[in-house]
Amino acid sequence: MTKIKINIRPAPKRRLADILYGQLLEQIMSGALIRGQKLPTENALCKAFGASRPVVREALMRLQADGLVESRRGSGTYLARTPSPEVSRFVEPSDFAVYLRTFEVRMAIEAAAASYAARRRTSDDLIAIHAAMDAFSTAIEAGHSARHLDSAFHRAVAAATGNELFVRQLEDLTTEIEGLMNVSLGLTRLGSADRRAAVVQEHRQILDAIEMGDADLAAIYMRFHLSQARRRLTDVTTQP
Repeated sequence: MTKIKINIRPAPKRRLADILYGQLLEQIMSGALIRGQKLPTENALCKAFGASRPVVREALMRLQADGLVESRRGSGTYLARTPSPEVSRFVEPSDFAVYLRTFEVRMAIEAAAASYAARRRTSDDLIAIHAAMDAFSTAIEAGHSARHLDSAFHRAVAAATGNELFVRQLEDLTTEIEGLMNVSLGLTRLGSADRRAAVVQEHRQILDAIEMGDADLAAIYMRFHLSQARRRLTDVTTQP
């Protein structure tokens, strides 16, 4: 009798701060809180969620790190940005923080990768990046899902460094990066033609800088692209 091998991964354990972050984010996206409005005090949140002060404080600090709220000394915490309510179509609010933190790691890895790629790219590397760029832009402009194509573009840039460790780092983050891209590009598909064009243009600027061999410019464009992608996720008013 043939044995069937089933790969089962344990469900991720969520910390209380992540759960509280997700619940606060749901309130923000639902419109229960509006931009500029003051959030309840830490004491009030502790009572409302049945959570300890350290848990509440960590959740608020994450919201602040993500640029969603701002703390005003002696006054309290206020809502600074509101993500699109459509975010919840693509990701559980409690997982949103994980995706946003992925940007911090990507910024460090991929800006350096773009810089090295500009210095070291070969003609074959440029062919691979161009092919990935063309496939990605065609899918985006047609309104199709493109997260795997987006991921392929970034991997092609990493491969152009000539350092397999850059590629390995991105591969280790595949789940987080493609999950993040699913949300980001999902919102882009729902957005305007200008928004789709901006996303394509940001990728093309990275490619052009690498092709010119301008290491500093390649790093700048990569950081700009990632920062814009993050802002599009956290601020519904960002256009394109």
